[in-house]
Amino acid sequence: MERISKLFSSVSPIKNTNHSYQMKVNELWESEKINELRQQNSDIEQGHLSRSLSTVQQAVIEEENCNKCNGLNQCSNLMVGYKSTLKWTGTAIVGTYQSCALQQTREEQKEREKLIQSHHIPKEILTATFSELEKDVERIDGIKAILDFCLNVEPGKPGTKGLYFYGLFGVGKSYLMSAGAKLLSERGISSLMVYTPEFFREIKESLQDNTTQQKIDVVKKVPVLILDDIGAEALSPWVRDEVLGAILQYRVSENLPVLYTSNYNFTELLSHLSYSQKAGTEMLKAMRIMERIQHYTECYEIGGDNRRMG
Repeated sequence: MERISKLFSSVSPIKNTNHSYQMKVNELWESEKINELRQQNSDIEQGHLSRSLSTVQQAVIEEENCNKCNGLNQCSNLMVGYKSTLKWTGTAIVGTYQSCALQQTREEQKEREKLIQSHHIPKEILTATFSELEKDVERIDGIKAILDFCLNVEPGKPGTKGLYFYGLFGVGKSYLMSAGAKLLSERGISSLMVYTPEFFREIKESLQDNTTQQKIDVVKKVPVLILDDIGAEALSPWVRDEVLGAILQYRVSENLPVLYTSNYNFTELLSHLSYSQKAGTEMLKAMRIMERIQHYTECYEIGGDNRRMG
């Protein structure tokens, strides 16, 4: 009798398992992901799903994870930054992996950083977050401006404007921009923040290895460009007209915004751009550059104390 009881107890879970299995098949058959696939491929039958149950289930779970995404650092998918997608081969449902928008942004950023070295910004600035700025009343206008920009910008859309933050040394202009770059990445929008004096020096040196145009193209085409500390560089007419001018002209024509930080207001920056040791004062050429800055940005003075002191 005991042996018979054991036999029945071993059979019972199998029945329950089969029932649960069919319930899961039915549930997935009606899922949004399978419905999309079925609409595109009318020859898919439930039996095909049954034979690929684990693959389909993983894809559905990862789709749900992506819909509740809290950033790459909290990605719950099997492969961080990737999600399983379903494909019909004509005889079977198979899974393939594709990177999400956030992962694509990260990969694009890495590729740019391989080419452009002057993106390096001090570590304390790269860790900037808006949560640390909630009680910062001295820079409230700048904080609101960068938040509004990052939450609403659509690179490539006509009428898109950037931002120009100016103020004394150490008041936190670069910090605000770095926090903005982080917020943009959470939206899947690529940005590149370069320290302008170092970038121009790098461009000059790249003439030796013929990578000048590659470097310029990266800065031209990134969806959002941040030129940090413009005005601190020693400008030559070539850098001003053929490098900075070309970059800004391209970005204006393609509706790609530029964000700036500077110690100079517009009048002071115009004066800086107009002078070079070799060519003297060239106000007309400087005005051409300023037209591409002034008319395509919203300008904010960032006040407060020097946060790098004490």
